Amino acid sequence: MILPTDTYVAVADGEKLNLFRNIGTETEMKLTAASDQDVEVVAGMGAGSSAGNPEESRVEEAGFATGIVDMLNKRVLAGKFSKIVIIAAPKTLGEMRKHYHKKLEEALVGEIAKDLTGHSIADIEKSIHAA
Repeated sequence: MILPTDTYVAVADGEKLNLFRNIGTETEMKLTAASDQDVEVVAGMGAGSSAGNPEESRVEEAGFATGIVDMLNKRVLAGKFSKIVIIAAPKTLGEMRKHYHKKLEEALVGEIAKDLTGHSIADIEKSIHAA
């Protein structure tokens, strides 16, 4: 996948989000961490859940995924980015897709269903190149 300059990359799973931005060119990608990565769990989607109950844990993960998309929807509508790649664990990506705003769908350069949270920037860049 070719990644245009200033494309944002969201790397997520059910508990963690890392945002990056391509400051390189289309031919030489260079991801850098974005500074604003606050995500709130959507009310009612994970409040009071316990990691001891797998069902409640899934609800919390779904709430976090919904919170990620809510934040991305708001940012694309505010004009903070116009291009994005979303890389997420398959279950998380499936949940996220349910909540994409039309403008977020238009901004999507691509999606990768893979859990890369906790991986190096080099691993993320390799996965994008391979997609």
